[in-house]
Amino acid sequence: MPTETRTPAKLALAAVCLGFLMITLDATIVNLALPAIGADFGEPSTAALQWIVDAYTVALAAFLLTWGAAGDRWGSRRVFEAGVAVFVVASVACALAGNAPWLIAARAVQGAGAAALLPSSLALIVHQFPDARDRARALGVWGGMSGVGLAAGPVLGGLAVGLADWRLVFAVNVPVGIVAIVLTRRAVAEPPRRETTHLDLAGQLFGTVSLAAFVAGFIEAGHAGWSAPATLALLVGGVVAGAVFVAAEKRVPEPVLPLGILKNRNFAVATGIGGLFNFCLYGTLFCLALYLQRAWSLGALAAGLALVPLTTAVGLNAFLSGRLTGTFGPRVPMVAGALAGFAGAIGFALLPADRALVLFVVASVVLGCCSLAMPAMTSLAMNALPGQAGLAAGVLNAARQTGGAIGVALVGALLPAAGMWLVALGYALVAVLALAARQSS
Repeated sequence: MPTETRTPAKLALAAVCLGFLMITLDATIVNLALPAIGADFGEPSTAALQWIVDAYTVALAAFLLTWGAAGDRWGSRRVFEAGVAVFVVASVACALAGNAPWLIAARAVQGAGAAALLPSSLALIVHQFPDARDRARALGVWGGMSGVGLAAGPVLGGLAVGLADWRLVFAVNVPVGIVAIVLTRRAVAEPPRRETTHLDLAGQLFGTVSLAAFVAGFIEAGHAGWSAPATLALLVGGVVAGAVFVAAEKRVPEPVLPLGILKNRNFAVATGIGGLFNFCLYGTLFCLALYLQRAWSLGALAAGLALVPLTTAVGLNAFLSGRLTGTFGPRVPMVAGALAGFAGAIGFALLPADRALVLFVVASVVLGCCSLAMPAMTSLAMNALPGQAGLAAGVLNAARQTGGAIGVALVGALLPAAGMWLVALGYALVAVLALAARQSS
């Protein structure tokens, strides 16, 4: 039977979730501001706008593994607080950006800060809620905060751009981050540390180069073509750096990605689902944000309101998933979320060329139910490696953010119809992987 959650535990959960909220809020609030940012900076290309999104996501994915292990080594609470602080400072730099390269660089620093706080937030939840059912529900709340960020982002982004300035979308992180740090210091206990001495610098370097090269290659393909020399060079470079990364991980005593953990079936399934899930969701959000403002000629606020049915459904179903996972295990909500995402993506792909608002809303609500899979996949991963919570969280979220970065680059390059068919395929693969999970974990 689950234990009754005490008030200090609830306060600690609130502190951790506030830090996570900043990450997810940026996923949608920035997308809605992209056309305004482009106009302010002299109409940069779609590739530049993709990098404003992906500089953050690539840095987040690249450093997650290192910071996940660092949380186990130096203390998850300490790493979480440092991550929030870096994120807040970088948000200020984003708000003050005077050109696209400045903003892209500041977004990368934001991503590095997010990489510290994301896996440590999960490790803190695992320590704070030792009972499996309580933990599943807490992870449901944590995952639900992702939905809150996704749901609030379009409205806040539209309001900021329509009533004030796009720079406000970054400034909003400052008070949230300060409150998160204050609550963390007052309510969050530090989990036991795992003593290690080795840092895998080669793995960090080649993993980052491989991911950045692949993302750059997909973005380049969007405007130069798949056969362009630059596209081919970047993609080949990504493959080579990836091969060196795998070889390096087999040789160092403490690799940033211990390949052996992928032999754990449930963890491997959760990792694969995480990458595909963010590929589909982040790619969809980027694609629709531009589509509504360019093809439908909607203003930022109107486009944000048009996305509310999708993001609200994401938020509500993410909260529901925690309870479903606690009752039925992770497989049921993962399969249900994947099938909903598949159906919604098909609906978007078949939208008529004119402004079919009713059909758009229906497809949005259906696809938004994909978030049933989100806390469930997290629970599956964390329960698969309970003794290595920081590492498990780092690997899972690195896979998710890698998928998100590639989704923005690839789905954004294809844009609406073709991109949504690719998203539908991704959700179909999520369903297949979810069926392969062992229900006992």
